Amino acid sequence: MKIKVNLDLMMVKRGMSLNELSKRVGITLANLSILKNNKAKAIRFTTLSALCNALDCTVADLLEYVEETDDEPDESDES
Repeated sequence: MKIKVNLDLMMVKRGMSLNELSKRVGITLANLSILKNNKAKAIRFTTLSALCNALDCTVADLLEYVEETDDEPDESDES
């Protein structure tokens, strides 16, 4: 199971830059970048709510469940 964060897609749809979103939500550029690049291991509900509010979207617009195939390496197995 993999959860994909579609933050970049929503930002493009709303015409919003990372800097603008950072200011609206109160999250550092570094943390937004981690979310945007699907490197986050967790997200707080308050952060998710603030992102949805700033981007005028739902959780389902931001998060997507992606089925992993057998030939895809599991990120938790990285050494």
